Amino acid sequence: MTGYKILLVEDERWVRTALRKVIEKSGMPFEIAHEATNGMEASDWLNANEADLVLTDIRMPVMDGLELLKEIRIRRQNTGVVIVSGYDDFAYAQEALRQGAVDYFVKPVEVDDVIRCFNSWQERQINAAERGGGERPAQMEDMSPVEQVIFRIAQDPQSPLTMAEAAASVHLNPSYFCKLFKQKTGRTFTDYMTEMKVAEAVRLLEKTSLRVSEISSRLGYTDTAYFSHTFKRITGLTPSDCRRQVEGGRTTIRL
Repeated sequence: MTGYKILLVEDERWVRTALRKVIEKSGMPFEIAHEATNGMEASDWLNANEADLVLTDIRMPVMDGLELLKEIRIRRQNTGVVIVSGYDDFAYAQEALRQGAVDYFVKPVEVDDVIRCFNSWQERQINAAERGGGERPAQMEDMSPVEQVIFRIAQDPQSPLTMAEAAASVHLNPSYFCKLFKQKTGRTFTDYMTEMKVAEAVRLLEKTSLRVSEISSRLGYTDTAYFSHTFKRITGLTPSDCRRQVEGGRTTIRL
């Protein structure tokens, strides 16, 4: 039987090794497809790959397990997330369950924990299939062309999508698509994409330790100075000012 695919996310190598061995000893039909050292690496991998379950530590640098869980809930509704926490992190584990995690492990993880969790997850998958999958997100064919493009952007706000590519993806002439987009959103496609990228930049500044230059590059800007100028034009703050507000505990901008 082909195993279910697991994405293992943990910043400490020895813990990843221990978890891999525990999963192997469980005898369950689950296999680790990939390992990542933080939530950002995991999110990047999931942009191009699939996993049935994500097994993630809750405390990690760059992006922690809760933020990764939120991203997966937005982008990948069918991927289950299991949180791994230390005893002192139980409050975080409770928050993870409220955010949609399917289960949690307390370190050190034992074979019995894995068997219990994976059996429970399998049963839920079977029951959901028998019910026809339960509630499902709106199907793409039920969306207008502009709504389809907006949905695609929301799924991956870091994607360097051009207007020509967006128009082609919904089989429309670029000029006609541009007109429809402006009618639907009140903004040009270019302005909308810029605002979405700035909103993503704000999230990365708040939730990760990535440098401004790294965020700029992730969002498709080859010139960090131009990115900073664009960010300030839209938000009224430089990226560095935005991060200082976060570090100072002040409420920062919302787009």
